[in-house]
Amino acid sequence: MHPAFRLGSPRAMHVHTHRTGRTYYLRTFGCQMNEHDSERISGLMQGLGYEPADTPDRGDVLLYNTCSIREKADTRLIGHLGHARRLKADDPRRLVVVAGCLAQSRQAAFFREHPYVDVLVGPQSLHLLPALLDERVSTGRQVGAFDESTSMWSAELPRVRQSGPLAWIQIMTGCSNYCSYCIVPYVRGPEASRPRNEVVEETRELARQGVREVTLLGQNVNAYGLEPASRAGGGGFPALLEALSGVAGIERIRFMTSHPKDVSPALIETMAGLRQVCEHLHLPVQSGSDRILHLMKRGYDRAAYLDLVNRLRAAIPGLALTTDLIIGFPSETERDFEETVGLVETVGFDGAFTFQYSPRSRTAAAELPGRIDPEVLEVRMRRLVETTQRLGADRNALLVDAEVEVLVEGRSRRDPDALMGRTRTHKVVNFSAVGIVLPGDLVEVRIERASSTSLSGTAPAPSTPVRESAPVPEWVPASEPGAQ
Repeated sequence: MHPAFRLGSPRAMHVHTHRTGRTYYLRTFGCQMNEHDSERISGLMQGLGYEPADTPDRGDVLLYNTCSIREKADTRLIGHLGHARRLKADDPRRLVVVAGCLAQSRQAAFFREHPYVDVLVGPQSLHLLPALLDERVSTGRQVGAFDESTSMWSAELPRVRQSGPLAWIQIMTGCSNYCSYCIVPYVRGPEASRPRNEVVEETRELARQGVREVTLLGQNVNAYGLEPASRAGGGGFPALLEALSGVAGIERIRFMTSHPKDVSPALIETMAGLRQVCEHLHLPVQSGSDRILHLMKRGYDRAAYLDLVNRLRAAIPGLALTTDLIIGFPSETERDFEETVGLVETVGFDGAFTFQYSPRSRTAAAELPGRIDPEVLEVRMRRLVETTQRLGADRNALLVDAEVEVLVEGRSRRDPDALMGRTRTHKVVNFSAVGIVLPGDLVEVRIERASSTSLSGTAPAPSTPVRESAPVPEWVPASEPGAQ
């Protein structure tokens, strides 16, 4: 058996490696779930006596928490690993650890390609990281752990997070949809939901620490509690939102990501009825072409998506919708692309993440013929980005001269003399304030300028909370051009 498949003992996670005072460097790639996992990795490392280092050359252990959703993430990682290889050559005592989805998907092949890597650990096996480090040091062999389903929730691990009013909470893991382009089911396993009482207790503890906004994480949060023999408790995702809305101190609840086919009438009603649930929904559509949606195995068509948008906006005034879009899926024609652009125009998204299709091994789409010429992809991407940015700017411009509620997060990255926060609709606001304003405060900000990505304004003295003072953009049904 290759040493990559030798699992350390779970009991070893409580055994210190006696390196108090040594350091670790952690670099995270990918989604919010990876950021959340990195908080747990930091908790494990600091529990072993390691201190964080801000640059790789200062780290005794170099950790890279990886994403494998798109090829671009792989390419970025390889550049960082090249630096790690050089640092390890200078000091062979350094340990190089690759964690996350890429470690899970490549396993033994990754060790062969990168023999300087000491430890690989998949996202379902993070609790074994201390044992793996201990085994690597004691045996001198490369080691790894690649559980295919959740055996220990990351919430059970120690955590080191940045102080502030925001926090992530993992409510489920994995995905059982098997969209033809997506590797998530293969690297994070099938859907599994945490018990509702555990999520509520974690939220209460975060509130006691001063957190005012939580973001619930899952590959498909709408499927919470729906898997066979779920331990989540009855009522699914709407019941969880109801329970969390009663946690004292939590002012805002967000969640991502949502699959359109699983947005139920009960969820829409719950979102509309709970003050704490923010008026923002990230709703990946991926394509506006029925033919491509079918090849993607998304489980809905264009008409169903537009109908869902109409029902959401009718129920939740001022709802901000953001989305994911993939261009260049195998065999995508110019007509397919135009249908995607048309859907984007029809919906009028507040923002969008746009991606070029990236074939992933083990997925069904990787075997499909009809790859798109790179020059065609560039032209399509440029047009799609221009369209989404224009629509985002138009939506944001509606808020100029309005007063909006902003949850203060900290200093603005653009201007050290300004503050930064977000609206309930997840729009970034950079603003100046009169008087003392602290992270976690809810302040009223008058919007003075808008771009496609952010808003700017002023919070006059005194800074006071505000509810529903922003004008609600006029909503019209998302009908097709020329439809009645």
